[in-house]
Amino acid sequence: MEFKDFAAAQIRVARPTDRFEEVIDFYVHGLGLEKIGEFQGHRGYEGVIIGLPNADYHLEFTRHEEGSPCPAPTKDNLLVFYITDKNQINHVQERLQDMGYHAVEPENGYWKEEGITIEDPDGWRIVLMNRAFE
Repeated sequence: MEFKDFAAAQIRVARPTDRFEEVIDFYVHGLGLEKIGEFQGHRGYEGVIIGLPNADYHLEFTRHEEGSPCPAPTKDNLLVFYITDKNQINHVQERLQDMGYHAVEPENGYWKEEGITIEDPDGWRIVLMNRAFE
């Protein structure tokens, strides 16, 4: 099957967290994404859906009533945001720094060439990459 035959209507990356409020704060208030949905009481889970307005790809963060241990996998598991406006990257980085999230050294030097790597409250890393999508 070729990729063009794959007709997914949406993509969502979901992960559990024990730092639910901190993660929401990081991605909504720090990074500037939009909270586009939430749910509670779903078989012991509650969650929030975060993304770009009018986009068919989202992040979902969940919390289970009994806890959700979820260590970050490695320093090279990344969520990369391609942003062409360097001023926007600087603004987001400053906002995250003010919240206590500082740039970290990327595992792969490629991300340092035109990007800034920052860890979220769970230790998962995002990259603010200053270029158009490749």
